[in-house]
Amino acid sequence: MNEPILLCTDLDRTLLPNGLQPESPEARPLFRAVTSHSEVVLAYASGRSQPLQQEVIQRYGLPMPHFAIADVGTAIYRLTSGRWEPWPEWTREMARGWPEARGADLARALGESPALRLQEANRQSDFKLSYYAPPTYDIAAFREWMDERLSAHGLSGMAIELAWSVDETQQLGLLDLTPPGATKLHALEFLITALGIKRTRCVYSGDSGNDLAVLESDIPSVLVRNAREDVRREALRRAAERGHSDALYLARGGLKGMNGNYAAGILEGMVRFLPETGRWL
Repeated sequence: MNEPILLCTDLDRTLLPNGLQPESPEARPLFRAVTSHSEVVLAYASGRSQPLQQEVIQRYGLPMPHFAIADVGTAIYRLTSGRWEPWPEWTREMARGWPEARGADLARALGESPALRLQEANRQSDFKLSYYAPPTYDIAAFREWMDERLSAHGLSGMAIELAWSVDETQQLGLLDLTPPGATKLHALEFLITALGIKRTRCVYSGDSGNDLAVLESDIPSVLVRNAREDVRREALRRAAERGHSDALYLARGGLKGMNGNYAAGILEGMVRFLPETGRWL
């Protein structure tokens, strides 16, 4: 049997065709066929919570993954016979990052900001506090304001990771506050180590700012063609700075006549890094 392949993909506007660009109609059926191969370990990595991931899996007819990284990397689930089971070691890792507070405590300490709006309750968790913001929101200014508010509430030593992305369909910024190390990259690395899969046998796909930590790493990654141009430029710049340009592929379309958007881009990147998978198409 061939060595296992870990295929890990973001959902919104990466695998899910819920952006502004068209989807090649054959892309998702081909994605389902490719991920049915016994060598493939499928994982989803999303800012969505576990229930919201489960909802879109059913709505879009996606294959059920073996693992799910949820809430921007703050939770990892194993799926066994359709049951979603939290990975307790990762939960303990997140708890070490925020030992003195949780998301709700952080929301109370920060209070309200004129430019920010708390996301819905089903988008919050113990280790993720999420806001809506204008698409041109100044993240550096927010960090200064946040540090002042935390200091006033005796939480000045609380380390916080900021994840920023933009939903271009709604022209809405998405800001997530998480414990340090709670990125998709660290969650993916945890998964790679736990499963004993070689990094060169892993392919990650994404489209937005909260995917950059993986896209700039040495893990083989693809940026789908429908990604925003500013994300494409930033991913290329960061990967080059770290000497990982060879590990980043920008989908351009053409595989099986598909346009490179969404699932078509994921498959294009998979064939780029693991040419033997091209036979499956």
